[in-house]
Amino acid sequence: MSAGPQEHVPSRPTWRCRACGIAWPCSPAKLRLLAEYRENMPGLMVYLVILREEAAEQLAGSGGGGPPPDLHRRFTDWVPVRSR
Repeated sequence: MSAGPQEHVPSRPTWRCRACGIAWPCSPAKLRLLAEYRENMPGLMVYLVILREEAAEQLAGSGGGGPPPDLHRRFTDWVPVRSR
């Protein structure tokens, strides 16, 4: 039985990508999220803020002295903002 390609989803509590091992959201995850939420950027932002807060809590609890300072940039700064 052959498993398909791994999805680019976060591995909690490390918040690294299960497929490629880099900090999540990785580039493939960002592209998938942008496509999935293409008609709902505010919904994407809400989703990512919720995940960012979860990541901050989990990463702070992992004994590293607090969450990484770049979580805002990592989770939400890449989302395009469109003015109407």
